[in-house]
Amino acid sequence: MPAAPSRNDPLPETALAAARDAAVVCDLTELRLLAIAGADAAAFLHGQLSADVNGLAPDACRYASFNSPKGRMLANFVLWRDAAADAGFRMLLPADIAEPVRKRLAMYVLRSKVVLTDISAEARCLGVGGPAGAHALRAALGAAPAVFEARAVGEMTLLGLPGPRFLVVAPARAAEATRARLVLHATAAPFEVWQWLTIRAGVPVVTLATQDAFVAQTANWDILGGIDFQKGCYTGQEIIARTRYLGRLKERAFLFHADAAGAQPGARIFSTAFGEQPCGTVVNAAPAPGGGCDLIAVLQLAAAQRGDARLGVPDGPALAPLPLPYAIPAPAEPRGRIG
Repeated sequence: MPAAPSRNDPLPETALAAARDAAVVCDLTELRLLAIAGADAAAFLHGQLSADVNGLAPDACRYASFNSPKGRMLANFVLWRDAAADAGFRMLLPADIAEPVRKRLAMYVLRSKVVLTDISAEARCLGVGGPAGAHALRAALGAAPAVFEARAVGEMTLLGLPGPRFLVVAPARAAEATRARLVLHATAAPFEVWQWLTIRAGVPVVTLATQDAFVAQTANWDILGGIDFQKGCYTGQEIIARTRYLGRLKERAFLFHADAAGAQPGARIFSTAFGEQPCGTVVNAAPAPGGGCDLIAVLQLAAAQRGDARLGVPDGPALAPLPLPYAIPAPAEPRGRIG
């Protein structure tokens, strides 16, 4: 089991500043690691997830989602092949949805030779991020993978994610020693700091509060590379594909800052463009350096263009737009009906 946070660890305010200006190492015990193994694991996942699992190389990772038949995301995550031969795949999920997702995926196994297991007790995940994150990782562990690269370093697996952010997956018995090496070069930080880094990378993470709420493209999952539009059928594929080829998106994910604390996933957003009716939903929020919070929310495009979004109620805290680290394409004209 991972050790409790040390009393010597910096306060979140100090850690947030380090995430903004230097490097941090975050304990990710609030996430769960699932293993998908067996002779049919690749074919099974390829038929369930939005990503091209068959084309996933052993030295790569990628974003993927597991969707309802209506194309709404039940989970989104980073996926990779385990470095050990025939060890199958790994996916990292928020703790509050990991077991329900494992059970729901298992419903589709049927006669396939696939086993889905929560291995969080066997392997511990650490997150490294910040402008100097790559330097800290090289100094501590001798390597820093490129974005979407998966690299084996001894018994560890290092993954590069947008941000830049890095995942370090280590055997549980070696986790504390690995963390000790990292904190020589990076500031120890709580999970909320990793959430802030993920938000600022423009990556929404589905949790229990937002399960089954968003068609994948409205959460920018297509822009982030989490959808392969060339692969065959998978659960939810019909709606996701028709949204791309026949529909016009009315919502996208955007970044905001609020001079208020305590924003929660699932909180509603309002704009004068929609009067008393909510026009958006908070996906993730975290304390921001300097106070207040940063959040990523799925918002009606008309409200985003109006620029007067409010949190929680029509006269709630104002949401100041922040730049995304990628461009949102202009919506296409609709070419037919969906559904």
